[in-house]
Parts: sequence; structure tokens; C-alpha cells
Amino acid sequence: MDAERPPLPPYLTPEDAARKARGAEDAWNSRDPARVALAYTADCHWRNRGEFIKGRPEIEAFLTRKWQKELDYRLIKEVWAYTDDRIAVRFAYEWHDDSGNWFRSYGNENWEFDARGLMQRRIASINDLPIKEADRLFHWPLGRRPDDHPGLTDLGL
Repeated sequence: MDAERPPLPPYLTPEDAARKARGAEDAWNSRDPARVALAYTADCHWRNRGEFIKGRPEIEAFLTRKWQKELDYRLIKEVWAYTDDRIAVRFAYEWHDDSGNWFRSYGNENWEFDARGLMQRRIASINDLPIKEADRLFHWPLGRRPDDHPGLTDLGL
């Protein structure tokens, strides 16, 4: 049996939803596919752009491919809406490819959780915008975003 992933649904306060989103952001900023995959149910369903993924092994394989392509990845998530067992977030992340071309990727995710706080469904829509390296906004050291680093709203995103 999988361990619980607090906070657990129902998500009744903005603080509960924000803690859940920040936990996901922190995990994704670790760029550790195995760690990230543990936050999802064993049979989780994803739609990521036009790719359909089911279960932890496919999630882990997808994330491994993602972070081999999206180098120096830094992500910020922000809650858009929440209710009961669902949270909607908007996000932006910056990365570069192996040729040094920088991008800012923008998107929205819809999340659905089981009673243990594991995500059982993730639906993501994402667009990539080429940017100049000088236009980057996410400059913290790789890993967790510092608590004092501005979020999306504060950055005007």
C-alpha cells in the first residue's frame, strides 16, 4: 500500500491547495523521475500535451526522457482553482536544449486525487516559447525554488 501524501482531500482552503501545489513543484524541480512518480497512483492516467501515459513506469520513463531534453529545468506552479479532490494549477518553467536554445514553457494542469492524496489523473496543456537567455526569470540554483523567489503572479506571468 502506498503511503499517504498530505495534504489529503478534500481541499477546503487555499492553503491546503497551495501546499499540495508547492509539494508537486518541489518534487518536479528535483528532476528525479522515481521520486516524482511516487506522488501518483500506480495506475494514474496522464495526458501531457498530445501524449497519453498510464501508470508509474510510464510516468518515470516519460520524465526521464523529458529531463534529458529539457536541461537546467526550473519550474513554478500556482493554484488556479480547487475543490474537494481536484486542483487546477498554472505553471511556467524555463529550460534549454542541448544546442543552448532557451525556452519558457507555459501551461495548465488539472489534477484529481484519491483519498490518500495520490494523484490519479493529470491533464496538462503546455506551450513552448523561445526566449533569449537574457530574458530568463528563473535564476535560483537547480533544485527547490527558494521561498523568497517570486511566484508567477509576482513575475507578471
